Amino acid sequence: QSQLVESGGGLVQPGGSLRLSCAARGLNLDTYAIGWFRQAPGKEREVVSCITMSSLMGYYVDSMKGRVTISRDRAKKTVTLQMNSLKAEDTAVYYCAARRTGSYCTGNAGDFGSWGQGTQVTVSS
Repeated sequence: QSQLVESGGGLVQPGGSLRLSCAARGLNLDTYAIGWFRQAPGKEREVVSCITMSSLMGYYVDSMKGRVTISRDRAKKTVTLQMNSLKAEDTAVYYCAARRTGSYCTGNAGDFGSWGQGTQVTVSS
């Protein structure tokens, strides 16, 4: 059974940085498009960024553009989301998800078939 595992969340002060990592068990991340989503309390899940299997990148949350970078490490079989200049409004549970059609990224959570359990990111002083 395939499984995605996120790591790297935690508590950070405003202006700080976090690096989230997504690894997989039972599937080859290299052949999937991988998205990072977030869900804050009382809000809908939204896509932050996505990377195709050929490493084309998309960024979807206007408030985070310029502050996040998504990348693949093919040697480690991971996808990383680097987040800088974090703000209190970035507080959420962050999820990685895999889309079998690896050539395209979308902003629709329904297009992603495999999900991790999420990692909490809290931005607070």
